[in-house]
Amino acid sequence: MPQFVVIGRDATDDKALERRMGAREAHMKVIDEGIASGRNIMGAAMLNDNGDMCGSVMTMEFESRAELDEWLRTEPYVVANVWDDIEI
Repeated sequence: MPQFVVIGRDATDDKALERRMGAREAHMKVIDEGIASGRNIMGAAMLNDNGDMCGSVMTMEFESRAELDEWLRTEPYVVANVWDDIEI
């Protein structure tokens, strides 16, 4: 099965960290489901120079890029406009 590295960089506006923290519980639920299903291989938060979360890096397995893109459409950090830049 294809593996993908997803790098989600948070927006940099004054409310970005607040949005992240507001969506974090839902994001972690999705991640826990991905771990249980074997889809999530590894993941970590990225930190800025102040030690605040400013993005995410995940290695994941999907049948196709289209399946990954479908997953991204409902990912809580995408829906809540936390991630401003997503690199696959």
